[in-house]
Amino acid sequence: MMERNDILARVQEVFRDELELDELVLNEETTADDVEEWDSLSHIQLVVAIEKAFGIKFTSREILSWDNVGDLIDSIEKKL
Repeated sequence: MMERNDILARVQEVFRDELELDELVLNEETTADDVEEWDSLSHIQLVVAIEKAFGIKFTSREILSWDNVGDLIDSIEKKL
């Protein structure tokens, strides 16, 4: 079982790769509004990349329920 901090670190790696932002630092409160490059198009790419990274699949309902990175981590935790 991965720890939340490990999941956050992995998610941050995916975001850095997908958004090409090497200095990006995420926390559980981070939202799309906080990251200029995180728009609706990149959101889809991020979701796909996170699914690949963790070997999981999200439902549309789960994806729509996320308000911040913490919510995303909750969903990942439930699937691991």
